[in-house]
Amino acid sequence: MGQDQTKQQIEKGLQLYQSNQTEKALHVWMKVLEKSADLVGRFRVLGCLVTAHSEMGRYKEMLKFAVVQIDTARELEDADLLLESYLNLARSNEKLCEFHKTVSYCKTCLGLPGTRAGAQLGGQVSLSMGNAFLGLSLFQKALESFEKALRYAHNNDDAMLECRVCCSLGSFYAQVKDYEKALFFPCKAAELVNDYGKGWSLKYRAMSQYHMAVAYRLLGHLGSAMECCEESMKIALQHGDRPLQALCLLCFADIHRSRGDLELSQLKLHCLSESIYRSKGLQRELRAHVVRFHECVEETELYCGLCGESIGERNSRLQALPCSHIFHLRVPLGYLA
Repeated sequence: MGQDQTKQQIEKGLQLYQSNQTEKALHVWMKVLEKSADLVGRFRVLGCLVTAHSEMGRYKEMLKFAVVQIDTARELEDADLLLESYLNLARSNEKLCEFHKTVSYCKTCLGLPGTRAGAQLGGQVSLSMGNAFLGLSLFQKALESFEKALRYAHNNDDAMLECRVCCSLGSFYAQVKDYEKALFFPCKAAELVNDYGKGWSLKYRAMSQYHMAVAYRLLGHLGSAMECCEESMKIALQHGDRPLQALCLLCFADIHRSRGDLELSQLKLHCLSESIYRSKGLQRELRAHVVRFHECVEETELYCGLCGESIGERNSRLQALPCSHIFHLRVPLGYLA
């Protein structure tokens, strides 16, 4: 496969990926990797595979492709590409919670001789290092790294990087229990998405909404927390972002726990899990959650007193009678006769 054909196939994969046909995109990129002799093209497709596996939660595969990408950059003897590949290696280890390795690879990035990519990627290196320090509970070092990443973003007018840093700062302040700042920074991220993010991936909106949900819950604003978490989960389901889906499920459970409605939290968990497994075509897991969902409905008696359908499976308008029976407002009037 020559250089031109390699470029065409990479673009084909990107179009498939952006239209949420992830498995088809991966198939196209893997074919490029098998057949192309163009090292620059191979480097680029490895970067696509790293990003795709990161968003799918396949972190071991992400790490594998990041290692191959480093070998490719060394073959090319290109310092810019080597910096990019070490950053991907750092991110892979961050996702796998190998935080000491993440810090080490970030330091390798910062220690590389001056490159054109250094000015562009330096902020991302600092962000990844800050996330690793936060994972290690080294809060002062984490804050220093986040502030450094924020300076990179401001100096280079990089609103996308600023958005990511604000979300990480939201996590930082949630952990140190300054809940007002834990809300302020993801709200700032959401503003950046609204102002500059017309051409961005929807994952940035989803990410900011999730962090807002966490902060609202900690502040006791459970209605706002639920709205933000539902918006984040909606986008995560559309784009097959499994790590974010998992975080949203945990946030939903925390919201219901804060409300004291533990039965509803289980119901929500099984209902959302059912949606995830249905979208993935995982029939065995899907059946298990469908069965458990209906068991929860029976245990909590959450079904319409008129039509008999379950309540809590999807958003719907309800009416509670004085006798405490609940029914769907969409029930035809003939039921009420």
